[in-house]
Amino acid sequence: MIALNPMMDIGEHDGQLLGLHSPWSISDVNLDMASHRVDMTIEYTDNEGPCPECGALSSKHDERETRVWRHLDTMQFATYLHCRVPRVRCQEHGAKTLATPWAGKNSRFTLMFEAFAIKLLMAARSVEEARKVLGLNWHQVDKIKSRAVERGLARREEEVIRYVGIDEKQFRAGHRYISNLVDLDQGRVLDVVQERTEEAAKSLLEKGLTTAQRAKVEAVAVDMWPAYANAIHATLPSAVIVHDRFHISQHLNQAVDLVRRQENRQRDRQGDLRLRGTKYMWLANQENQHERFAETFAGLKDSNLKVARAWAIKEQFRPFWDYRRKGCAKRYFDGWYSWAIRSQLGPVKEKAKMIKRHLGNILTYFDHPISNAVAEGLNSKIQTIKANARGFRSFESFRYSILFYCGRLDMAP
Repeated sequence: MIALNPMMDIGEHDGQLLGLHSPWSISDVNLDMASHRVDMTIEYTDNEGPCPECGALSSKHDERETRVWRHLDTMQFATYLHCRVPRVRCQEHGAKTLATPWAGKNSRFTLMFEAFAIKLLMAARSVEEARKVLGLNWHQVDKIKSRAVERGLARREEEVIRYVGIDEKQFRAGHRYISNLVDLDQGRVLDVVQERTEEAAKSLLEKGLTTAQRAKVEAVAVDMWPAYANAIHATLPSAVIVHDRFHISQHLNQAVDLVRRQENRQRDRQGDLRLRGTKYMWLANQENQHERFAETFAGLKDSNLKVARAWAIKEQFRPFWDYRRKGCAKRYFDGWYSWAIRSQLGPVKEKAKMIKRHLGNILTYFDHPISNAVAEGLNSKIQTIKANARGFRSFESFRYSILFYCGRLDMAP
């Protein structure tokens, strides 16, 4: 704790609060009551200083133009620091600007202000609310977040990561996607890239994991997108692919819905309106069916409707995941596949064949029981980030926001 001497002048007090030490000192404090603003001028009083590159004590060369930094408010008065930061002449590196103890390189905010801004941005319901409290524009907020993320990424330790997931998220309209890499054990986003191509996925794995970490990854939860599988084979030498159970469930739901739509059009023409408004009944698992639909759905699922058969086939795939042994799961799948392929339901047969083609990388689940449930949860958080920001003008801004809120980084200045 700093004990402030009541005999000190205001400049000395503020200097101690800022953590300034000789030869840095506050030479002037100007209080503007009308503008609710405090301006402090900082001077460097020595004729030499440490080179910011190598630390060698070097003679003072000149002074740069006056720069201004936003600091934490003083008694609700906006506070700004002003300084003509000296340059020193290093024998090895030439003329270099001294590092300032109150702010990071290229920042227009003090370290204390950035630390407060980071905490507020993490706690606020939206960036807009935090921005208004801080009195900043969107560009300034983006700069604070990007610096915070870069600090956090630089501080990440090279720990062993056994299980990762790769998932996609729509960035903009027109099938514009991002791919994110998730540490499934720690529930954090490791990195994000544009697109979902093979090259993008390779870049994602190389950015999000060091060479040593890539060698230790045991398994990757991923959907059946070939580009992701090819990138994993090329980049992670020891990892097996585990096709994500939630994506498989999604594919089977798509088949059920397609059967429902085809049958609904046919029955509508015949005056049979039973399937109107029933879409979400068929997509829910039986135990998750809403109470108000229970009686109606009980009659539909036990009827001779084609969609009722498709739904039953979809539901009967679920016990596959409950087996403990790979061989037992394989035998169960063979029986299920035989039923699905003889169902005479085109969409169901198509999805069943797709699952069989990828069965090898589905059965790896019984060696490595992982899924992208963590990634799906983070995707919901990413959607909230996107909605709160009302969209992003650039991918880089979106990436920094995702890592800021979902990267579990140590970002404090």
